[in-house]
Amino acid sequence: MTDSSADKKGSFKKLGARHKARRRAVDLLFEAEARDVDVSVLLADRADLATRDQSVAPVHAYTNTLVEGVADDLDRVDGTIEGYLQDWTLQRLPAVDRAILRIAVWELFHATDVPPVVAVDEAVELAKELSTDDSPSFVNGVLGQVVQVAPQVRAAAAATRAVRPEADSGE
Repeated sequence: MTDSSADKKGSFKKLGARHKARRRAVDLLFEAEARDVDVSVLLADRADLATRDQSVAPVHAYTNTLVEGVADDLDRVDGTIEGYLQDWTLQRLPAVDRAILRIAVWELFHATDVPPVVAVDEAVELAKELSTDDSPSFVNGVLGQVVQVAPQVRAAAAATRAVRPEADSGE
């Protein structure tokens, strides 16, 4: 790969709509935690603000999917992350790393249109952009372990949906 093709690939990745959606989801999860407000309320406030103020970017549909998904499955997502932390607790992690990990774990478990390698790569990229020098390798290490159990979690979720199809009728 030439230097120019590497630059093009990197800039495309950073400018992709889903990358921007993930970054905004990280920002919203981080802000909600810092302000101690419900992230769903914050998300609704931002969507409302975007409709009233043209200078505020609308909330991307995938940002909404990620934030609501993490909020709805927070206990399992956090429990999974905590299960793979060595000599750390979830609360000791930098808040931005918590937000990045939460989004990536949710994607690994629920976003069937996102290949696992993409979810992990995006999380590592966000850690490079937003967190400490040690965060990308830390995030990669935790998610490398979660990737191994993600297929079983997805399969269990699919089996549950097959048993209870009425649960999906409200989407």
